Amino acid sequence: MPALVINESQISELAEATCNAIKDLEQENLILAGKSEPEMSLAFVSGKVPAIGEVVLQPGSLRGSEGGPLPSSASTGAQMVASTLAVAVVAVLGARVTKKSVTCRATAVKKKGVRVVEGKEIPWNLFSPKAPYQGKVVKNKVQEHTITKPNSDAPGDANWETAHVTFDHGGNVPYIEGQSIGIIAPGPDKKGETPAKIRLYSIGSSAVGDFEDNKTVSLCVKRVVEVEEEKWPLKHSNRDLGEDKPDKAGTAFPNAKVYRGVCSNHICDMNVGDDVLITGPTGAEMLLPEDPSANIIMLATGTGIAPMRSYLRLLFNDKVGEAPDGTRNFKGVAWLFMGVPYSNSLLYDDEHTEYKTKYPDQFRFDYAISREQKNDAGQKMYIQTKMAEYTEELWNLMQDSKTHVYMCGLKGMEQGMEECFSEIASKNNLVWKEFAKQMKKDKRYHVEVY
Repeated sequence: MPALVINESQISELAEATCNAIKDLEQENLILAGKSEPEMSLAFVSGKVPAIGEVVLQPGSLRGSEGGPLPSSASTGAQMVASTLAVAVVAVLGARVTKKSVTCRATAVKKKGVRVVEGKEIPWNLFSPKAPYQGKVVKNKVQEHTITKPNSDAPGDANWETAHVTFDHGGNVPYIEGQSIGIIAPGPDKKGETPAKIRLYSIGSSAVGDFEDNKTVSLCVKRVVEVEEEKWPLKHSNRDLGEDKPDKAGTAFPNAKVYRGVCSNHICDMNVGDDVLITGPTGAEMLLPEDPSANIIMLATGTGIAPMRSYLRLLFNDKVGEAPDGTRNFKGVAWLFMGVPYSNSLLYDDEHTEYKTKYPDQFRFDYAISREQKNDAGQKMYIQTKMAEYTEELWNLMQDSKTHVYMCGLKGMEQGMEECFSEIASKNNLVWKEFAKQMKKDKRYHVEVY
């Protein structure tokens, strides 16, 4: 066979044809998915026909066999043309043109608002602080607005309220369990900025939302209220003496200087129909494993329960997590440890009780109520104190490579883990810190504290 001779002009034409073929292929897939080009970063949420680069969930995932059919024969033909052209170009161009074709391909598949994590595409920063999405507050029939009760009228219990607030995003802010969104309050904030600086919150609903229509996102937000007392002077206040007015829950402290968290009070005071500015989604530290047989140990203090709730909704509630035989796609064990100061501060107890009743072999939960409970040694009941009652069982569970630990809440939680497991690790000729470090390396130890 005679040698193939291609001049410089033909080289450029082939390179350009390759790029155009790839772009045409991508556009066709976007059209198949029912999305126009400006919305291509959202194409993967349709769950019908995958766009270029979209991950099609395989049987056995936590969401079952989602994902749509393969591209049409026309699309396959375009793929063959593009591949043939690409091979021809690479074969004859050498390093210089190879670099050009690779650059072309990288540009063609890059999507705005998408990040690849562990080989899977997830939504990422679709909306920025400079260009947020305007959603609306909607009534949530799953949870009431205020989901805690006051323990007293004392200033020390000023921030007793935790609210469950749901926003309608019309399907334009897709996210997955374990991610966060940002909220922009009108302000001014501590620095006097208006609007206030973005505040991130862990998402408390599963990917399909509390209504399971892929159009809402819910947050679990504690109202921050600090009241000055003689022994507790405030470093910063935004309500002088006589200025504090009753909030939506009816709490007010007009006889003292008060600091009210700008964004938390903005969210907790919202009413149905109010507008809200949303950024994100973001976050990859707290994502669930794809393996449906994984075991999940969850540690949460206060509103750190938010990502745990998002997991549990998917694992034990949502239709999308149901197997064809009526069981759940999730086949492992989920064990929740939640720490709060008072029983009135417990969050989503009704849901936990329901899951335990329906799936007693797969779900367990234990509460640590620090100001109302003590262990046998008379110590206050914190999460690590409660976990110590099951040290050996938890230790054995963590030896399983399919077990993941998720921790969300106050700083110091990792120290509690060390207190709980150092002794048993030592008995097994291990150092807890090194063991935890290896779990992190294996992506089985997930921490989000504040």
